[in-house]
Amino acid sequence: MSDTQVAGLSEITLAEPRGFCAGVDRAIEIVERALQKFGAPIYVRHEIVHNTFVVNDLKRKGAIFIEELDDVPAGATLIFSAHGVSRAVQQEAQARGFSIFDATCPLVTKVHVEVAKLAREGYEFIMIGHKGHPEVEGTMGQLDYGIHLVEDVADVARVQPAQTERLAVVTQTTLSVDDAAEIARAVRERFPRVREPKQQDICYATQNRQDAVKLLSPQVDIVIVVGSPTSSNSNRLRELAQKLGTEAHMVDSADELQPQWFEGRARVGLTAGASAPELLVQQVVDRLRALGAVSVRRMQGIEESLKFPLPKGLKLD
Repeated sequence: MSDTQVAGLSEITLAEPRGFCAGVDRAIEIVERALQKFGAPIYVRHEIVHNTFVVNDLKRKGAIFIEELDDVPAGATLIFSAHGVSRAVQQEAQARGFSIFDATCPLVTKVHVEVAKLAREGYEFIMIGHKGHPEVEGTMGQLDYGIHLVEDVADVARVQPAQTERLAVVTQTTLSVDDAAEIARAVRERFPRVREPKQQDICYATQNRQDAVKLLSPQVDIVIVVGSPTSSNSNRLRELAQKLGTEAHMVDSADELQPQWFEGRARVGLTAGASAPELLVQQVVDRLRALGAVSVRRMQGIEESLKFPLPKGLKLD
């Protein structure tokens, strides 16, 4: 055995499904098509998706990522990231006359539409989410007032809506399904008449990847999640595996794997967040093989076939 190999490491199990979701696929395609059609540079407000590899790849192709609209020159093409933006950002971008393409995930847009509709009916909102996350800022920014963020059960006890007759709950789409359910339960207990979404806001891809980790974790000795530190749904996968009693690490690339993690661990479970490309998963597999893993097996899992249409004006001639 070469000195780079790890004693005992033998099997890799791939979670199904893993990696890119329909919203991420669409967002990346919007930037790539805009670059093909209009040429570089194309400006993107915030990282298009939370993945270092994807963002660097698009930078190489001519995308420029900005946080402030002041950094976009007049007449430029601007793309909003998959996480969505506030109404104020939308209105300012329109007022400045940029050519705008919106890569907001349609499942996030659905939450925005619901908030706007219920606000017109006089509703206030409790939003379950992570403070500072761009999706939360975008959703809360659909209204000027009357939307209150709760991050945990303790926040639910402190929140003070102006009235409770018309109160609705909405959720960041990339949360832990179990954590969100626990916080929603606390909201219902405190505000029994709260209106809940007809379908839960947490997206199908987040749910499916978490369900796959629940199946994967008991079958392996360690879980590796491919995902960037800023990716909410990737962080939730790592936390979930650990909650289920399996050691878990998140890596942005194969270079971050530490051989000592695998000592005495025969079975490695591998998954990827919804913004992590399959190429990175395959590089992790190759690195694990180099460390001594001999077999790769795929779990049974849900086949995802959802595809979202692109915005008008991006058809290639």
